[in-house]
Amino acid sequence: MSRLRGATAIVGIGQTPYYKRGTSPDPELKLALRAIVAAAEDAGIDPRDIDGFISYASERNDAQKLMPALGTKEVRFASLAWIHGGGIPGALSIAASAIVAGQAETVVVYRAMAEASHQRLRVAVAQNDTAAQYLVNGLESPAQILALRSQRLLQAHGVPRSTMKAMAQAAYHHARNNPRAYGRNTVLDDETYENARLISEPYNLFDCSRENDAAVAVIVTSAERAKDLAQKPAYILSAPMGTLAGGGAVEENIRPFSCAGQLGVARRLWAESGYGPKDVDVAQVYQNMTGMGVGSLIDHGFCTVDTAGEFITFDNLIAPSGRLPVNTSGGDLAEGFVHGMGLVTEAVRQLRGTSCNQVPGARLSLMTGGPGDTMTSTALFGTAETL
Repeated sequence: MSRLRGATAIVGIGQTPYYKRGTSPDPELKLALRAIVAAAEDAGIDPRDIDGFISYASERNDAQKLMPALGTKEVRFASLAWIHGGGIPGALSIAASAIVAGQAETVVVYRAMAEASHQRLRVAVAQNDTAAQYLVNGLESPAQILALRSQRLLQAHGVPRSTMKAMAQAAYHHARNNPRAYGRNTVLDDETYENARLISEPYNLFDCSRENDAAVAVIVTSAERAKDLAQKPAYILSAPMGTLAGGGAVEENIRPFSCAGQLGVARRLWAESGYGPKDVDVAQVYQNMTGMGVGSLIDHGFCTVDTAGEFITFDNLIAPSGRLPVNTSGGDLAEGFVHGMGLVTEAVRQLRGTSCNQVPGARLSLMTGGPGDTMTSTALFGTAETL
C-alpha cells in the first residue's frame, strides 16, 4: 500500500453557485476566492493560514494572484497538474505528497471558470491540444472526439446504449433533489432522452456535460491535524495519476481505445487502498459524456463489457438503494461542470452524511478524474473506520 494512504484528509469544501456559461456576475479570480474562503470557513480555519495552492487544467488563478485578497502569510508550495479534468485526483495526490513531505500544512485544491472573459472550454480542449490531429479531420469539440470511443464501445464490444441512458437519467434524477444543481428542473424520462437532438453520434444532448461558470475548492491537511478541525475528515486512501501506453500527445492510439484509459490507475487505486470495487459504497464519476462514464465503470472493474448492460441500469445507479449509486449530486451532466471539480465535494458530503441523496452508512466514496484524457487519475476517500 502507498505511504500516502490515509495520511491526509479533505477537511473543508466550498463552491459558488453554478451559472450558465458566460453569465457569472464575478470574474474567475473572484469566483476562486469565494470558493476558497468558503472551504476554509467550512474547515474552521483562517484562510490566511493556507500555505499550499494546487489546481489543474487551464486554471489561470495562481497563488500569486490569490495571495493579496486572502491575506496569505506565506506560500510554501504551489503546483499545477498539466492536464484537464483527468487531473482532479492527481491534484489531490500532489497536495497529499506536499503535506507528507513537510512542504505545506494546509493546502487548497481549486478550479474556477468564467467564460465571459476567456475562451470557451471546448476551444481550449479541442483546438489547443494536439490541434492538428483533430482539426484536420473535422473534429473541433470534445463531444466529437470522445464519440469515437463510445461508438467503438457500442459496436465492437456490444455494450448496449441503454447504459448511456441510465447514466444520464440517474444524474438528472439525483439533481432533482439538489438545490445547487443547474439541471434540477429537468425531468429526463425516456421520451425526453430519446427525442433530444443529436450532438455527435452516439451522443445526444443529455449525454453531454454542460459548461458552467463557477468555482469549487477543497482544503487538504494531515490526518493528525484533521482530527481537531470542524468537519468529519474524508481521508485520501489513494489518488494515482498516469496514462497507458499509447496515450500522450497521440491519445487516440491508447489501448483499449474504446474505454476510458483508466485501467492502469484503477489497478493502482485498488492496490494502494487495499479495497476493491465491491467495497465501494458510492461513486462520483467524471462524465464529460455518458459513454466515457460507462467506460470508467468498466475500467474500474465494477462490470465488464459483457456485463455492463446488466450492471449499469437506472435502478442500480440511484441512491439510496442502488448497487452503486453514481453522481448523487447530479454530477457533470446535471449539477454543473467546472472540469469535474464538483465531484470531489459530493464525494466528501457522502462520507459526512450530508448529501442531498445520501447513501446510508457510506464509508468508501470513489471519485474518478476525466476519462479519455491524455493523462487521467482517480481517488478513493474513506471515513476513519476504513483506515
